[in-house]
Amino acid sequence: MAITLNHTIVPARDKVAAAKFFAELFGLKRGRTGHFAPVRVNKQLTLLFDEDRDFDSHHLAFHVTGREFDAILRRVKQANIVFGSAPWSLDDGKLNEWGGGRGFYFRDPNGHVLELMTVPQ
Repeated sequence: MAITLNHTIVPARDKVAAAKFFAELFGLKRGRTGHFAPVRVNKQLTLLFDEDRDFDSHHLAFHVTGREFDAILRRVKQANIVFGSAPWSLDDGKLNEWGGGRGFYFRDPNGHVLELMTVPQ
């Protein structure tokens, strides 16, 4: 049996702003906002941004192609978003080369840690 994650709820202080931030950086389109502000990541996964006032930081890790990685990193740099090579080093401005690929981490405006990697961990 193949198990696929279909969607997950990502808490945010402003669901529309959070969805817009994520969609713009990742080069994705937002769905129609209702109770949630959805962003379709791929055919299997949708992130549903939902408003909340009190929540813990989430860690969301994404395996991307080299071309997607370069485009997202370029947008992160253009937006002057601080990034780093590891979850314990979110602001060193470096990439990691774990598993023979490239990766980096950064925080979104809600404090969630987003990770990109070209080789899955």
